[in-house]
Amino acid sequence: MNLRQLEMRLEGLAGFERPTARLEQYQTPAPVAARLLHHAAMQGAIEGRVVSDLGCGTGILACGAALLGASTVTGIEIDPAAIEVARRNAETLGVSVEFLVADVRDPGVDWDALACDTVVMNPPFGAQKAHADRPFIDRALELAGEVYGIFNEGSTPFVAAYTEGRAAIEEVIRCAFPMKRTFAHHRKDRVDITVEVIHLRRI
Repeated sequence: MNLRQLEMRLEGLAGFERPTARLEQYQTPAPVAARLLHHAAMQGAIEGRVVSDLGCGTGILACGAALLGASTVTGIEIDPAAIEVARRNAETLGVSVEFLVADVRDPGVDWDALACDTVVMNPPFGAQKAHADRPFIDRALELAGEVYGIFNEGSTPFVAAYTEGRAAIEEVIRCAFPMKRTFAHHRKDRVDITVEVIHLRRI
């Protein structure tokens, strides 16, 4: 499946029904999700691999990974309502994804059983709570050797410093992230921001 075909399949997926600002529940745009997944697939990190999507939301990255031939995909999300949408999205695409309601910060989860080859994720940018992305980075590097994450523009120096001694940044891809009006405090129907898709490899 080429990049455009993947993007078109992901475009049809449902978004959040009742997004929560506290959780920074912005829908990952299909072009960004497709770009991350296609790039990871070209590097051999998806097909035939065990993949987890941390903070999966409505499941666009998890479902896309399954479409691209991951052997097993798990979507982990704190919000049960988002998980219900994600399950429907998986059914729409006819893919198999295991969804788990869990907080990435919860030490009570058997994380050892969730070890995988690759993590894909769009963690919170920290607009509502500073450093909200840190638990996602920590858990991703605990679970997988390869991590592909979407971060706010300018995050690369922070990610490099925060993961020093644990991971190396293999590549950074910058792309547009069209953010639609989602919450009451938004003034515009759409704002285009730039994000960085960062590929981390655990040391």
